Amino acid sequence: MSKLVPTAQEALKGLLFDGMTIMSGGFGLCGIPETLISAIRDSGVQNITVISNNCGVDDFGLGILLKTRQIKKMVSSYVGENKTFEQQYLSGELELEFNPQGTLAERIRAGGAGIPAFYTATGYGTIVAEGKETREFNGRHYVMETGLTADLAIVKAWKGDEKGNLIYRKTARNFNPMMCMAGKVTIAEVEEIVPIGSIGADNIHTPSIFVQKLIKASLCEKRIERLTTRSK
Repeated sequence: MSKLVPTAQEALKGLLFDGMTIMSGGFGLCGIPETLISAIRDSGVQNITVISNNCGVDDFGLGILLKTRQIKKMVSSYVGENKTFEQQYLSGELELEFNPQGTLAERIRAGGAGIPAFYTATGYGTIVAEGKETREFNGRHYVMETGLTADLAIVKAWKGDEKGNLIYRKTARNFNPMMCMAGKVTIAEVEEIVPIGSIGADNIHTPSIFVQKLIKASLCEKRIERLTTRSK
């Protein structure tokens, strides 16, 4: 059965509501679901909690949802190059739950695997552990972290068939696959739609069972977050 939907607006129909939690895949500006983010902006949904490694830059990626003040809280590991993020956070307008990057990835993976919590040594004895349960195992101290799930996961893949089997390229594979598993509903936008059966089973990164809807990406800008060149 084909899961391909003509537009991002149609794919999101009936799924958005104020106060919801959205996972948005990608790493830096690589592999982010630009088409779906733009459609969420246009929907006007408010007070969103967004789980994503970062929040894009001021005029690109999730940064466009910050500019429209649709995001209430970010769960992230890196806030990087976004001045709007900095201003809203320092003014108290934006909530932030900071995570070490590996911990964030594992919290999402755990949520998708149905694991409610786990222990990690990362962050023990630091501000990251404040207010959290800690335990000692074999003489080493660990912090309990909870798994993360979301009302909606939006991801971007390089190739996908109409059933929703997905392949990612390079760093786009960092957060997108695990978010597919952790969303109650997952929408994937794909750069190239290929015929069903053309992706070998061994080459599938996300099996179709984790994808409910699929769109063809209409925005595929390959932006570099910080361009560094050397003199000749």
